[in-house]
Amino acid sequence: MNFWNSSHLKAENFGVKIVPVITLEKLEIEIGRQILSLETGKMAKQANGAVLARYADTTVLVTAVASKEMAKNLDFFPLTVEYRERAYAGGRIPDIYGRREPRPGTGEILTARLIDHCIRPLFPKNARNELQIMALTLSSDRTNPPDALAMIGASAALSISDIPFPGPVGAVIIGKVNGEFVVNPTYDEEREGELDLFVTGTKNAVMSVEGMANILPESEIIEALELAHNEIKKIVELQERLVAQYGKPKQPFGTVEAGEELEKKLRDAATDGIVKSIGIVDKLEREKYLKDLKTDVTVPFEEDENVSEDVIDFVMTKIQKEEMRRTILNEGKRIDGRGLSDIRPITCEVGVLPHLHGSALFTRGQTQALCVTTLGISSDEELIKDLEGKWTKRFMLHYNFPPFSVGEVMPIRGPGRREIGHGALAERALTPVMPDEEEFPYTIRVVSEILESNGSSSMASVCGATLALMDAGVPIKHPVAGVGTGLVKEGDRIAILTDMIGVEDALGDMDFKIAGTRNGITAIQMDIKIEGVTKEVMETAMKQSREARLQILDKMAEALPEPRSDISIYAPRIISIQIPVERIKDIIGPGGKIIKKMQDDYEVQIEVENDGTVNIASVDREAADNVIDYIRSLTEEPEVGKIYTGKVTSVTNYGAFVEILPGQEGLLHISELADGYVKKVEDVIHTGDEIVVKLVEIDKLGRLNLSKKAITDDGTKPQQQRPGKALRLPKDRRR
Repeated sequence: MNFWNSSHLKAENFGVKIVPVITLEKLEIEIGRQILSLETGKMAKQANGAVLARYADTTVLVTAVASKEMAKNLDFFPLTVEYRERAYAGGRIPDIYGRREPRPGTGEILTARLIDHCIRPLFPKNARNELQIMALTLSSDRTNPPDALAMIGASAALSISDIPFPGPVGAVIIGKVNGEFVVNPTYDEEREGELDLFVTGTKNAVMSVEGMANILPESEIIEALELAHNEIKKIVELQERLVAQYGKPKQPFGTVEAGEELEKKLRDAATDGIVKSIGIVDKLEREKYLKDLKTDVTVPFEEDENVSEDVIDFVMTKIQKEEMRRTILNEGKRIDGRGLSDIRPITCEVGVLPHLHGSALFTRGQTQALCVTTLGISSDEELIKDLEGKWTKRFMLHYNFPPFSVGEVMPIRGPGRREIGHGALAERALTPVMPDEEEFPYTIRVVSEILESNGSSSMASVCGATLALMDAGVPIKHPVAGVGTGLVKEGDRIAILTDMIGVEDALGDMDFKIAGTRNGITAIQMDIKIEGVTKEVMETAMKQSREARLQILDKMAEALPEPRSDISIYAPRIISIQIPVERIKDIIGPGGKIIKKMQDDYEVQIEVENDGTVNIASVDREAADNVIDYIRSLTEEPEVGKIYTGKVTSVTNYGAFVEILPGQEGLLHISELADGYVKKVEDVIHTGDEIVVKLVEIDKLGRLNLSKKAITDDGTKPQQQRPGKALRLPKDRRR
């Protein structure tokens, strides 16, 4: 008997019931040119909420899980958003050691930030249950990006869960191709288009915006946002249908609260002091004042076990927010004493560091960015591997935020999400004005070191990077500047704040960063802390931002109005020459032996493209010229009638073999050595001699026949680099 196939092993014989898996029907809607579908109840059922979101053949699984109890001793809402792209989604195996996906790449981190920026403002700031959103891209059609899909899936997962999420929200990407707006453009359309705008929102208003534009006017950005919001409404309605059918009853989060009596005591003790802090211009002085005030306020409650530091912080922040907003709306006065549209004092310096390719120091109030430009060659380009495939990037901007910039002591680790996000925003702002590779064949890296921070350090990085690029002689198309704009809204009363400082960002309702040239916008990022902003608010903020941007560009022009006419003497000069494609192997050599030797001996960098373009990079023009001469000698075709200086490689009784070009020898017959009779070859030349010869014939077999006696005495000089000395350098230039 086959025991394993025995009928008595059926599950029902052991009292086990097999419950059939019920796959819920998909809810679908057409968005842009593809079908968006949402499905739940099939995967990840132990999460509070899980949704499989699909757009065309790109699929993302998003889950939402919340802790059952509120976290203790936190002064923030503990939300974590993780986004991951699995290699199998793109049909490949990771090509790193261990064959597992590495830590999240820049693209994954930026997508997670996009989701966080949209979702976080919808939860109460005093909520303390831990919440984790996890988005996994499970399949990619390599045509439709998963970014907006992950955001939609996150909203849908939260909406159907028992987590108290006041959504849903939707997301789309708006592009512009051939003068027409495109909803959810493909990868190719994103690369080729003039606009790439990631927009999220509720049914009633836009919530967040992030993206870049090819110097487009504010009116076109507003038009794109209107189109995005119309599509977002459809996506929200789809989620509402999903919630109506499959949503769970909501369970409240734990929150930090102060009882009515305790809050009154804290207000009585702290309000006057907080009011006095408004108008203290210096950030560190104001922070010290508030810290001392908190210490004084805390003393009467030190013995009360029911009064935690979290509660005191919560109430004092609440008072500070109320008083800051009251002063702005009633008096038009900001926390540092400025008017609503005033920009902090600006100073710009270029060439601040010696021996670099380009540097600049941009200071706006207590925000300061030191930016440095470095020029490299194509092998320095960044290699990026993602669901789209492998591609390289020749312009990079990296942003560093050391703790001393805010007067703090913190562990020094790799770049965090904030640093990566701010760097990406500044990079997007400058990408549209970077020169084409044909015009400027360099890889370009800019590093922004934030030395002081009190608001809009990413926009300071845009300004400083522009100056550093121009200082390095990079022929950017236009200077770019950026500024952060804020919002305070109470009912129908609105105040737009130009050039926000840190506390206005923390206690205000909006952080709207816009970068651009005199002619239009190149990058935009908007995060809000209320339930959306209207078209009219965005138009006002854009107008105020443009006015500030023009003022900043004027100030930058005082330091350096345009790119320097030439690159730094410390930057590598790149000279390009063209060789026949079939001769590429001759300058590379077996195992790269020849090209490596040239690079070592001449102290240059050499790159060979598949089309026969050879790029030589060197800080020494003479070395570059010498290696160019040698490369031409390696790839030159022998020409009948031309005179060469060659090296005798061997001698026979009937003549000698002479190398006239690297790797190309010809026969100098004994009868061609001299006008008279030559009895013995060694009577005239020896192995290793350098002699001048003329190529008189290339026979049918491709053999080279040389002559010494055919050379006239008319002063003709050989036109070719001597192969025997081609790899030798003067003693004072050798390593």
